[in-house]
Amino acid sequence: MQSRFEQNRISQLTSTYGPDEPPRLALDFGDYLSILWRLDQHASSPVRVKYYRQCAKALATALSIHDRSVYRLVENTAPGELYKQLPNAPYRGTSRLIDAHDRKAAISQLVSLRHDVLRIGTYQDQWPVSWPGSGIVDVELRERVFAVLFTALQGQFGSFGRLLLVVDIVLSDLLLGFQQEAKEIKLDRLIADYQYPDPNDSRTRWTYYSDDE
Repeated sequence: MQSRFEQNRISQLTSTYGPDEPPRLALDFGDYLSILWRLDQHASSPVRVKYYRQCAKALATALSIHDRSVYRLVENTAPGELYKQLPNAPYRGTSRLIDAHDRKAAISQLVSLRHDVLRIGTYQDQWPVSWPGSGIVDVELRERVFAVLFTALQGQFGSFGRLLLVVDIVLSDLLLGFQQEAKEIKLDRLIADYQYPDPNDSRTRWTYYSDDE
């Protein structure tokens, strides 16, 4: 049975992190990975790229990973390619090259799995106006499509989404190492101390939505 905290945590990890959907829980490395995913998804929007880069930089600094390969990746990789390049982290700035190939294979599989879970959890983001099939004339068939998209899939995702929580723990170990102390930080402190975009700031909101994709 999924706890309320797990539900809220999964909702945050699959959120947009935009001004109208700011993080409610403290942010950790899992949020950083979700922000990188959003950065990839909005690669065609310079405005959104700038926004998510600022989010990533602020959170990386707060979590003390700004000098690690997982952040240098953001500075040196084009948006849209970040998740593809994450598996190469073991070859960048690490002294443990003896098992780098196996680490890369594990990271590649887990990052791919994380990407798939996020795609399923955010599939409605891809609908421009109405849900696919809403105009089907056959009422019974239309309702069956609706049942799959809104009832069956959403009902199952709660359990499926828990994979994010497990995957993030293992990815943290692989990308940061067991010696890296797990950290988290609340949004208000991120904004005050690390220049994370303030969702209540009118300039932030206007800029984010000025290039509505």
